[in-house]
Amino acid sequence: MGRGMTPRPPIAAAAATTAPAVLDLSDNTNLYGAPPAALRILREAAPDDATRYPSAYSDALRAALARSLGATPDQVTTGCGSDDVLDSAIRTFAAPGERIAFCDPTFSMIPVLAERNRLVQAPVPFTAGHDLDAEALLATGAPVIYLCSPNNPTGTAASGEAIARVLGGASGVVLMDEAYADFAAANVLGEATRRENLLVVRTLSKAFGLAGMRVGYGVGAPALIARVETARGPYKVGAAAERAATGVLTEDLEWVRERARLAVGDRARLIAALTVAGLRPLPSAANFVLVPVADAEACARRMLEAGVAVRAFAGLSGIGDAVRITVGPEPCGTRAVAALEEALA
Repeated sequence: MGRGMTPRPPIAAAAATTAPAVLDLSDNTNLYGAPPAALRILREAAPDDATRYPSAYSDALRAALARSLGATPDQVTTGCGSDDVLDSAIRTFAAPGERIAFCDPTFSMIPVLAERNRLVQAPVPFTAGHDLDAEALLATGAPVIYLCSPNNPTGTAASGEAIARVLGGASGVVLMDEAYADFAAANVLGEATRRENLLVVRTLSKAFGLAGMRVGYGVGAPALIARVETARGPYKVGAAAERAATGVLTEDLEWVRERARLAVGDRARLIAALTVAGLRPLPSAANFVLVPVADAEACARRMLEAGVAVRAFAGLSGIGDAVRITVGPEPCGTRAVAALEEALA
């Protein structure tokens, strides 16, 4: 190994959800391993973690998040994954029958949460350059505007100008989903505590490698957070999950940052390899790459037969069919490209 090179961790075990897949690149989780502090804390779990209720509002976790973010605990809310935080926020800021505006395509849970909360959906296509259409979003008049940057499933990042226009013109609350912000060059987390109409929502399931723990959080002004906490309800984060997450935030932030840096490098190599193979992957600021193909379901099925699981998307607005490939350490990218080429052949 050359001087100055960072040793790469072994590939994490593939999820057992899509046997006979050997390599699961379908769910955007962390393929670079789990944080050491979390593994230690889970091994040392106390009986009380199983027999007693956890903290009602995750006080230790909120304090650890606040310290790591340069915020205060009253500017942070938590939940059972980021989709739980989003659900609480949507319930808080939009009444049944009102609109929720969002870019199309975006996180697949948003239409589900909109339907569950009996909201009218107002999807807005992206621009030709894969940026969000600020004027069209504002024109919906929706009391809740959901943005996702980097966006899932496209991986594209919204421009700062477009985000600023939405934040400045929104008549209600803007929910900014930054689940993949650890892999991106920019974010709006710093704006969250300074604005009354912005809730930034994040997760520990991606860069932090804690998808099995189901820990999400939101950051915003204290008055806004207090309203979300009322809709949230108690006991959303289990005791073991809170201990593990708190340990990672206290001890392993540099571990997380280094794995994110590795993912960014592997993402660039994957995009380059796909391009050399004659494909046109979308630009990505996340830990996955979206690749337009002619028949996504057939392509994903053939890739699975070759031992690689990816996520198929049919008929995405402005894109068509595509497969989404999670970024991981080598040989993940090489195997994914080979399986994709074989599937398309």
